Amino acid sequence: MEPLKKIELIKQKSFIPENHFYTRVLNATIHPLVAFFIRMDIERLIARFCHLNPQVEKKVLQEILSYQPKFLFWAGGDVFNTTTSSGSKKMVLIETNSSPSGQKSMPLFVEHKEHGGYRFLLENSFKNALDRGRNKDGELAVFYDKNYMEASGYASTLAEIFKRDVYLVPWFNDEDNSHIKIENRYIYVQDESNEWVKIKGALRYVTQKPWNRIPVNLKTFVMNPVLACLAGGRNKMVASMAYDLYNGELAGSGLSINVPETIRDLSKNEVPLLVKKFGGHAVIKIPYSNAGQGVYTITSQKELDSFMELDFPYDKFIVQSLIGNYTWSSEGALGKYYHVGTVPDRDSKIYVADLRMMIGSTISGYRPVAVYGRKAQLPIPDKLLSDINSWEVLGTNLSLKIEKNKWESDTSRLLLMDRKDFNKIGVGLDELIHAFIQTVLGAIAIDKMAMNLITTKGVFRKRLFSSINPDKAFLSEIVE
Repeated sequence: MEPLKKIELIKQKSFIPENHFYTRVLNATIHPLVAFFIRMDIERLIARFCHLNPQVEKKVLQEILSYQPKFLFWAGGDVFNTTTSSGSKKMVLIETNSSPSGQKSMPLFVEHKEHGGYRFLLENSFKNALDRGRNKDGELAVFYDKNYMEASGYASTLAEIFKRDVYLVPWFNDEDNSHIKIENRYIYVQDESNEWVKIKGALRYVTQKPWNRIPVNLKTFVMNPVLACLAGGRNKMVASMAYDLYNGELAGSGLSINVPETIRDLSKNEVPLLVKKFGGHAVIKIPYSNAGQGVYTITSQKELDSFMELDFPYDKFIVQSLIGNYTWSSEGALGKYYHVGTVPDRDSKIYVADLRMMIGSTISGYRPVAVYGRKAQLPIPDKLLSDINSWEVLGTNLSLKIEKNKWESDTSRLLLMDRKDFNKIGVGLDELIHAFIQTVLGAIAIDKMAMNLITTKGVFRKRLFSSINPDKAFLSEIVE
């Protein structure tokens, strides 16, 4: 289903499942264990996790899972299932996404409720947050720049929940956006009569540099606001600091955000030294990219040389320890972790895979909304050959950029939470619980960072932000 690249007015009762779920998902039956996890009472979840992790303070975990966010109402965590040679398993959070995909990949956990997670998220996160606000006048909208399948699904579901028409509005990077204006910190869009319509609340699926056209401080309620992106939802540099700060708060509780060892705020010339520090195996990231863009896995001098030959629009980078196979993972301060990977296939091949855990805020705290897995293109080898492209072995993202503002997905590598695919992923209930907790911890860290970046009067603290993220090229893009 291709986007029209113009404003659409979405009517009530317009939700057609075939337009908002992958065909494979429409014909899938959710795995009983995943359905059990989604419905699991939070006290039972806490009891199970604390039983297996007796060092964790139960009271602290209860507070965490009842946390009420102020900015990051909706998030997705990308989590790797890892282990050490001694069998010490750990779910590692790779990044947190402030406009995550996932609905189109999630089988229904209640068969007769065809809106699935779309409705759960909008009723529990969007509607609750909008109702708490002061905006009473205006219309509702969904803004997008990719993933039309889910953006239109959200718009159709919003129309059903609120019993009113909803504007589905394209807002692409570096394109004509004259159909949108900001006035007195409210967003307005043009209707079919070219009249300006005030938007009181919107869901934002604008993912590509949203800060260069959406102001940080708006009166229109937006889920999630751009501030959540700057605070770590689409900024790996600040996310790394947010994780460190929150881990400091959690010290002594038995809980922490498990992330690869990360060195941030690096100039390009410093990158080779840090790659060498990690034994020649590392991951280099442009902090402000997403959808698998701007991530470079380095396992050879050839791959490092290729990276150094590239030109980039930004001044700063981050370098992380690489999680690979046991014989070629980075040796970090916390030791060497490597991928558990998928269950061996019929050829005994194991693939790197991750879990995307989507969560949404409710009146009781963050809860799981959708889950899916992704596997790499090639199986993980015991030894890396000199001519191998390590991204094909380690990269799991499904997004494919075809051209400017046009994307496709490699669904052949999608792993559903259904009766067929779930058994291939190699995780069970305890790994799902751990992935959920890691995603919640990451989201809270970013939400807390967002609170630090704005004054009590709602003004963006740009001087503080500049000291945290001193990248002039990036700072010049931010619209206040």
